[in-house]
Amino acid sequence: MTVIALDFETANERRDSACAVGLAWIAGGRVVRRESRLIRPPDLRFSPGNIRVHGILPADVRDKPDFPTVMAEFLPDLASGLILAHNAGFDLGVLRASLAAYGVRPPAFSYLCTVQIARRVFPAEEGCGLGKVAARLGIRFAHHDAGEDAYACAEIALAAVRETGAQDVPALSRTLRLPITTVPAGPDRAPPPQDQPASLTARARVAAGARPTASAGLHFAVRGSSGNRYAVTLEDRSNGPHLRCTCMAGRYGTRCRHVKALLDGDITDLLSSNHADVEVLRVRMTATGVG
Repeated sequence: MTVIALDFETANERRDSACAVGLAWIAGGRVVRRESRLIRPPDLRFSPGNIRVHGILPADVRDKPDFPTVMAEFLPDLASGLILAHNAGFDLGVLRASLAAYGVRPPAFSYLCTVQIARRVFPAEEGCGLGKVAARLGIRFAHHDAGEDAYACAEIALAAVRETGAQDVPALSRTLRLPITTVPAGPDRAPPPQDQPASLTARARVAAGARPTASAGLHFAVRGSSGNRYAVTLEDRSNGPHLRCTCMAGRYGTRCRHVKALLDGDITDLLSSNHADVEVLRVRMTATGVG
């Protein structure tokens, strides 16, 4: 049986917003293959909290393949093998929700959660988060990088095999009396339109030749390098849409770093809460040949 550790990073609070995936294959008692990919999510709305965790920005994934394209080479192994994930409910939820978001019927998956394994084999008062268990076991990795997290997850399972004397990872389930969970194949249909992110609807309107709602007059509050607060506003001028910033460079008519960041979809320094409008802005500027 193929055994694969899996980890996803997401752009925002939605399960179908995967922006990175990491995988690590186990065979013969060791990790034999590792892969990681960046993914363009359906909506380029990145939450600041998620960015702080994994460091991935919209600009990093704008030109990357979408979820079905990235996962096509891995799905056969995932569907026929045993998946390991640390807090497996989250990662399996991302996998299934992201496939469904593109109208791809999720196959059945079987998995073991290494959080549950660690609680039985390596318990500690500090808890069994991935970083804490890895530190206790001397596993060195870069936390919150999807490929590195998948590797650490695999190494935790292998450490548990050695600790318990189990023959392999599938046998570890029997040794610990921790059943392998199988989730059935999902519905063969796309999600209803109301489940789609708002900015997807905006992109569809632009593709059809209509202007996004409130495209002109979009306002953004941004943080400068010294902590000052500036305003970036989209204005309609005779020669087309124009982004005006109140920073010193913007006052002199220079395209400042705040404007460039918004056009790249980078919301690291965005202070206002209208994250979805950043993608609306990018689509509007692209549609008019600006930016």
